[in-house]
Amino acid sequence: MKASDHNQKAFTRESVRTYLESLNGHSTNCLYDLVIDETEKGMILEVLNWCQGNRSKAADILGITRTTLRNKMRKLKISS
Repeated sequence: MKASDHNQKAFTRESVRTYLESLNGHSTNCLYDLVIDETEKGMILEVLNWCQGNRSKAADILGITRTTLRNKMRKLKISS
C-alpha cells in the first residue's frame, strides 16, 4: 500500500467520523450517496482543472468515457 492510499483512507474515515459526530445524535440516511457524490464531484473538478477543462483528457485520466464524464457532470451539477 502506498502512503498516498493510506492518507486518502485516513482522510475519508476522519471526514465521515466528523460528520457523524456533528449530527449530535440526530439520525441520517443516504450517507453513502452523500460521501460518494461529494468525493466524485471533488475529484472530477480537480481533474478538469488540471486538464484546463479538456474533457477528453480528463476522462482519460479518470479512466472513464467522455459520455460517462458528461453524465456524471450533469448529475453532480458541474458546469463546463
